[in-house]
Amino acid sequence: MTEISFKNIKPEQDVFFRDVCAGLSRGQKSLPSKYFYDETGSELFTKICETPEYYPTRTELDIMRDNIQPIVCRLGEECLLIEYGSGNGEKVRLLLEHCDHLAGFIPIDISDDHLKEAVLDLKRDYPELKVHALFADFTRELHLPEIDFPFRKRVVYFPGSTIGNFTDAEALRMLKAMHSFLETGDGLLIGIDLKKDVDILERAYNDNAGLTARFNKQVLVRINDELGGDFEIDQFAHRAKYNKSKHRIEMHLVSLREQTVHVRDREFRFAVGETIHTENSHKYSIADFAALAAEAGFKIDEAWTDEHRLFGVLYFTQKV
Repeated sequence: MTEISFKNIKPEQDVFFRDVCAGLSRGQKSLPSKYFYDETGSELFTKICETPEYYPTRTELDIMRDNIQPIVCRLGEECLLIEYGSGNGEKVRLLLEHCDHLAGFIPIDISDDHLKEAVLDLKRDYPELKVHALFADFTRELHLPEIDFPFRKRVVYFPGSTIGNFTDAEALRMLKAMHSFLETGDGLLIGIDLKKDVDILERAYNDNAGLTARFNKQVLVRINDELGGDFEIDQFAHRAKYNKSKHRIEMHLVSLREQTVHVRDREFRFAVGETIHTENSHKYSIADFAALAAEAGFKIDEAWTDEHRLFGVLYFTQKV
């Protein structure tokens, strides 16, 4: 039978409250994008990935399918696979289907319901797989579960270009944190979204079905539901534009009128047109990201892309 354990180190509501208040108190109001991902937000993101405009997910999966043998060779036998942002587990299944001798799997996600469902599905489909699931915010200090079985190497798997949601400084800190629990010979398999035509980028974050707009507003829904907020959701509009100087899509919520919002005992005023910056999605060249990873102590071993160079899947190892 599959060995499964669950460990919960998610942030408490007081952390959520502090993060919201800190972000809404800035000159440029902001909210951390990680708070999109409750059960509803995770389900919305899954639907976004299926829209015709949103190319990253299907392109990454195509790259993985087309190059699965060399990717699996990089992982090697008796690998302990550690996935950041596991979500519904769709992408890791490609690896699990082709890794005959995986030592174990540690999926990490901030949405506990979403992760629990995905892990139970894995139990059904991979009855011999050892799984130690971690409900956690991987942007903060992580303490991985204790492993009581042998393995030859660790590989961090970070798909979906989620690394692009962070500034270079934040991404560097995260890469350094990964590096800190890896050893010589261990690896990092990561997805990055590549620089491309602006029209392609902006369409991907402004789907015709309006799913990204709903996803963007989900953070306000959570504040209302969990922190006693009184945001009028329909008085904020979704906006996603490419910032050419910073090579990133920026998502904002735009106040449609002058208004005052309360979160518990705190009051926040909005002018007409004032925005809450909710997410970044940085776009890289392979060379740029390799240089960033090198600062954290990684060296690039191999990079795979699609024929149009929309997306990249990169494998790094520790510098000796």
